[in-house]
Amino acid sequence: MQTSLSDKTYVVTGGTAGIGLAVVEQLAERGAWTIVIARSAERCRAMEDEIRYLYPGARLSSIVADLSLQSEVRRAAGEVGRLLSDAGLDGLDGLVNNAGTFTYWLALTKEGFETQWAVNHLAPFLLTRQLLPWLQRAATARVVTVSSGSHYTGRLNWDDIQLRRRYNGLAAYDRSKLANVLFTIELNRRLGPGSGLRAFAADPGLVKTDIGFKGTPPLVRWVWQRRRAGGISPAESARGIVYLLTEPSIQQANEPYWKHGQPKAPSPRSRDRQAARRLWDLSESMCGLSPLPYPDESIAEEGEPHVVAA
Repeated sequence: MQTSLSDKTYVVTGGTAGIGLAVVEQLAERGAWTIVIARSAERCRAMEDEIRYLYPGARLSSIVADLSLQSEVRRAAGEVGRLLSDAGLDGLDGLVNNAGTFTYWLALTKEGFETQWAVNHLAPFLLTRQLLPWLQRAATARVVTVSSGSHYTGRLNWDDIQLRRRYNGLAAYDRSKLANVLFTIELNRRLGPGSGLRAFAADPGLVKTDIGFKGTPPLVRWVWQRRRAGGISPAESARGIVYLLTEPSIQQANEPYWKHGQPKAPSPRSRDRQAARRLWDLSESMCGLSPLPYPDESIAEEGEPHVVAA
């Protein structure tokens, strides 16, 4: 029998379709209050109708926001805070950074960032930072960021981090998923062992979703259709993500990267401490955030614990 989550509150981005919707369904089944952030009001309404049909009395809230825009990420985080305050809650039990995108051709957001970099990396980084005070006030909390096995082939080009000079959609996707793992590892390093907040990067596996069909040429869509035919269902993938979000026994687990509820070694590039710190600092700059330096540089080199403030 699954443990009840009736006293828990979670935020899930991209929770109206695919893996995200399956995560929301599984949390609703166990009684959690789930706050969904997605870009379509119509899809949010459909999601709420579907889940309440399956689980009458399910506790759901929706926030409509375009996570490709940092202004919208900040607004969404503010709305989450207001919902929690209105409910009389002091903390947030978990955040699932699930929303992601793929663009075959170079496309810039209205704020001038390459779209995959903005949605797949900067949005999770900024949303996590904005919600950090709420997460740290919970007795225990989790941040689960959905990465991909594609991170194994990802590389960061520090001279052209957004690949704007020589764009390749697949390379941009792989790079953003590598950034997810680097971010997760660096967040844990800054929080330190013993923290009540733990971050994990989830490999969802090959899932039957439509991400490869959006804005791609016919040949790419054909390849994706054949490739995803051998994939697992969103519900099966979501079980591994919900495990990372809710399983009490892994609160202090040292493994940052998991697939289907089992730890897995991430790529060597994702374990580069210097790259993780450099990416963190660059992401702060891109998001217009005040730096959060290590309070003691010698501690930073040794990887000793310390707590980060929002």
